[in-house]
Amino acid sequence: MNEPAYRPAPLGADQPSGAAPHGGASARVLPGGRAALRTPSRTFGTVALIGKYKSPLIAEPLADLARHLAARGVEVLIDRLTAAHVGGDMAGALSLEEIGQRAGLAVVLGGDGTMLNIARTLAPFGVPLVGVNQGRLGFLTDLSVDRMAVALDAILDGHYLAESRMLLEATVGPGSDAPAADAEAVEAPATVLAFNDVVISKGERGGMIEFDVSVDGQYVTSLRADGLIIASPTGSTAYALSSGGPIVHPSLSVMSLVPICPHTLSNRPIIVSAGSSIEVRMRAGSEAVVRFDSHSDAAIGCADRLHVRRSDHDVMLLHPDDYDYFHMLREKLKWSETL
Repeated sequence: MNEPAYRPAPLGADQPSGAAPHGGASARVLPGGRAALRTPSRTFGTVALIGKYKSPLIAEPLADLARHLAARGVEVLIDRLTAAHVGGDMAGALSLEEIGQRAGLAVVLGGDGTMLNIARTLAPFGVPLVGVNQGRLGFLTDLSVDRMAVALDAILDGHYLAESRMLLEATVGPGSDAPAADAEAVEAPATVLAFNDVVISKGERGGMIEFDVSVDGQYVTSLRADGLIIASPTGSTAYALSSGGPIVHPSLSVMSLVPICPHTLSNRPIIVSAGSSIEVRMRAGSEAVVRFDSHSDAAIGCADRLHVRRSDHDVMLLHPDDYDYFHMLREKLKWSETL
């Protein structure tokens, strides 16, 4: 991947040498990926607000939050799609790429789907994200609208947990055994980022697909199935969970390979290192498709190959200081409840 033109300073770099973070507090660091915070804290003088696309519920809380932040002396940015929907000042609205270059922190109002999209876009810029939940489960958006102002005040004062989560990087292209004429006619495969998962699945007609799976150049298996999910730890509580995959703690640097309805009694999910390179080669399935976080997709034909690896970019999530991953799982998945 090409490196972005903008390279953000490390978190904490906006502090004068020897200066204490705003509020005099230290941020705790959750164990995680390669880009985990190593500095005590940072101040956030510029905060971007990004809302769920065309949601009628975001206008009032977004306006309230913008006023609250402005009263603290924080410069507030808003993305263009959000401004257009809520009737904001379009003259001062920015694209997501411009927000990536200017914002010290982005607050995302919406559900997990909104966070997935924004995380992929802003990850190359290194902008930390805070999620306010207006969706259903909210695995990634852990602030409620009712307490978002209080929670953000604490984060702005340096009381937060910083967590780095890995992204997946995927390419789809012709295999090495594709006819030369066909290979010349196909453009170089594009690279797509995914936060949750990369899924290869059957087409609309419903027939099973056949494919070979290799990890680091070593053949693993051949499958006849409805598809295969390649999930990050974050994605382990999404489609992979529904398909019988394990819940993977986000601090682990691994990828899960979870078959979707395999035509066998013995196939099970496999966990591999995040440093691995996964290749899926299509053998049969005329309408197969590859989906990236269910936000975008690409057709994949016979003899085509899907390559998935860990991205060079990570997503930085900021949580309230009392954030507890296992409490979140109990709450969202209704564990320990009596019938």
